[in-house]
Amino acid sequence: MLSVNIGPFPLPLSQLFLMVALLVALGVGHLAGRGQKTGGMASTLSDMLLVALLAARLVFVALWFDSYRQEPWSILDIRDGGFTLWAGVLAALLVALWQGVRRAALRKPLVLGLAAGALAWGGMQGALNVMNEEAPVLPTVVLTTVAGEQVQLAELAAGKPLVVNLWATWCPPCRREMPVLAAAQQKESGVSFVFANQGEDGAAVLRYLSSSQLHLFNVVFDPATALALAVGSRSLPTTLFYDASGRLVDSHLGELSAASLANKLQQLRAPPAVTSPPP
Repeated sequence: MLSVNIGPFPLPLSQLFLMVALLVALGVGHLAGRGQKTGGMASTLSDMLLVALLAARLVFVALWFDSYRQEPWSILDIRDGGFTLWAGVLAALLVALWQGVRRAALRKPLVLGLAAGALAWGGMQGALNVMNEEAPVLPTVVLTTVAGEQVQLAELAAGKPLVVNLWATWCPPCRREMPVLAAAQQKESGVSFVFANQGEDGAAVLRYLSSSQLHLFNVVFDPATALALAVGSRSLPTTLFYDASGRLVDSHLGELSAASLANKLQQLRAPPAVTSPPP
């Protein structure tokens, strides 16, 4: 599962987990500081979050600046998911340390709250990882090629790492990111790309691709949106990243930028860790 619906709006699980962890941290911190003049627990957590997001974004942009150079205004569009986790965590901890040094009464509630929030996030993420490990390596959904043949993702992967883009012609962010994915498909010969249209008539899709002059390989049709249901995605576009063994290693809900796609492809190409044989 990649997302849940909050009313009519899909919410990525990563964002939901973060919201829950912050609420747990706030609740535990408030209880731990009850009867003391701690104050500022909520403002401290919000400061940590804001500084973490800013630091994580700035470091990511610095690392992938060449990808942003031609469209510098895209730096402000954080919907591409371009954040460097370690930079955000470090910045948040520095804010917490600074607040703890300045306000002694806040130290215990802050430490306990952050520990509880981290445990809550870790527990939810761990449960999700277990669910993903128990799921089939690749969805066994039957898709239809442009030639009208039936095919599955494992056949299209051909033993390579696999990027699967779930999209539709009526989806503006899908259309905006398509040239980025098309360019990556032309460049990345060691990675297979599949463009799985969700819920549309094949003739309409081909007319769109022809009029937009997009040159894509491995365009397939999924009129019943069975693939989106199989992976638990409730929003478009969704991009899935599988390693050569068919294990889901990453995903992205929403529009990809050249930088965020390059970052995920770099992780996808990373060699698997070598484990020593048992004695």
